[in-house]
Amino acid sequence: MLHYIGMKTLPVGELKAQFSAILELVKQGETIGILYGKKKKPIAMIVPYKEKEKQKERKIGILDGKYQIYIDEDFNFTEEYLAGSE
Repeated sequence: MLHYIGMKTLPVGELKAQFSAILELVKQGETIGILYGKKKKPIAMIVPYKEKEKQKERKIGILDGKYQIYIDEDFNFTEEYLAGSE
C-alpha cells in the first residue's frame, strides 16, 4: 500500500485482491485512494460513510409582525436595473 498526500493508496489490482481488508480499514475511519494505470494516477477515494445529521426544523415567519419595511414613493427602478444590464 502506498501513501499519497497523507492517505493510504493502492492500485486497482491490489484493491480487488484486498477488498475485504480495505473495507475494514474504511470502517475504522481510514480514507483509501485508488490509483489507476501504469502511472498510478489517483482516480477515486473510498471514504467512511457518515450519517447525515438531523437538521432542526426551521420555523417559517418567525419575524412576522415584528418588523415593517417602508419604501419611499420616489423609489423607482427598472427591471433592467435589477438584472444588472443598465
